[in-house]
Amino acid sequence: MSTVEIGLWSIPVLLLMIFLRAPIGLAMLICGLGGSWLVTGSPGMALSRLKTEVFGAYSNYFLSIVPMFLLMGYLAGIGGMSRSLFKAAEAFLGHRKGGTAMAAIGACAGFGAICGSSLATAATMGQVALPELRRAGYSGGLSTATLAAGGTLGVLIPPSIVLVIYASLTEQNIAKLFLAAFVPGVLAAITYGLVIAFYVRVHPGSAGTAPRLPWSARMRALAEVWPTALIFLAVVGSIYVGVFTPTEGAAVGALGTGLVALGSGKLGWGAAREAVVATAASTAMIFFIVLGAGFFNGFLALARVPQTLSAFVVEQGFGPWLVLAIILLVYLVLGCVMDSLSMILLTVPIFYPVMTTLDFGLTTEEMAIWFGILVLIIVEVGLITPPVGLNLFIINAMDPETPIGQTYRAVTWFVVSDILRVILIAAFPAISLFLIA
Repeated sequence: MSTVEIGLWSIPVLLLMIFLRAPIGLAMLICGLGGSWLVTGSPGMALSRLKTEVFGAYSNYFLSIVPMFLLMGYLAGIGGMSRSLFKAAEAFLGHRKGGTAMAAIGACAGFGAICGSSLATAATMGQVALPELRRAGYSGGLSTATLAAGGTLGVLIPPSIVLVIYASLTEQNIAKLFLAAFVPGVLAAITYGLVIAFYVRVHPGSAGTAPRLPWSARMRALAEVWPTALIFLAVVGSIYVGVFTPTEGAAVGALGTGLVALGSGKLGWGAAREAVVATAASTAMIFFIVLGAGFFNGFLALARVPQTLSAFVVEQGFGPWLVLAIILLVYLVLGCVMDSLSMILLTVPIFYPVMTTLDFGLTTEEMAIWFGILVLIIVEVGLITPPVGLNLFIINAMDPETPIGQTYRAVTWFVVSDILRVILIAAFPAISLFLIA
């Protein structure tokens, strides 16, 4: 068996291990070590990577952004910023048909601007908005599907942990990636709002309305969200104009959300300890996946899988748009069994070299950024794709009275809108690139 064949066979073996409930990081680590052993024929050379790969992965200064963004999200939840965002959006939209669900989407977008994690956004906003949606007369399916879909905005609206990892893998400018994600993220929030408006007209009994608030009450609610806007500008704005590096901007954001939480009187020693412990646990999980992916991708490079795949695509003469469509379809399928971060770490080192061989009429940097945004969107679709979308289970667990089947039926509308949005951004790269031109 050739080294390339060993590399290709490792992928179904990896997926089988994941299907059998092995932790994803551990599965990639085992496949990487075992595959390196088979390719080199030397267990010593494979095991020697335990030293070099661990140091190489964890000495990457760029990864220090991850715990800062996670801590920022936890502190924002403690400080009540998620509730303020929802109440402000509800004040303007709650009296409309489907307005409270639209407000939840808007609040998820706002919280995503200071969080960077889909799962954290879904869990935090679910605690805030789910009781309000049910109290306003919304059906269980629409309520849970709305919050599951809204949770994906946690990484679509910058800052985004997934984009940080993508930038690290492809050596791209994180500030430009954040800026490129902004318009597609806003577009996602708008299309989700349109889906809700259409859904409540097709199913009139699925949504109620809240009382109309006077403008004075709306302005008071809007004034409560200024810390969120200020922190977003301080983080993303300062990174883009070059005042802070990405790591410094993330640290400033964590400090800002901490001060807001402290000022709200909700950040005691117990809450602070809980936020730090939760951040440490999430960071450890992410970093272990990064380590496992490093071993596995190093093995694939050793087996020359990316190079062989790139050469195969060129030799077959496939059109660039056909190749892109196949790659996006693979991501959509993988999203049913893997989380977004694992997919990025596993597939980008394989697919990105292929994309660099194709001509889309873009510069290398533009192609890398555009492809990153497409990948970001399509992997997030996997979080709400039945039957195993992680966001679906997180939100549905908060509302045990709603059968998961109702959530599946309602979220299908959001999945369709996501697929149409991917097609739109793929067909018109300028949607994600015009801000960085």
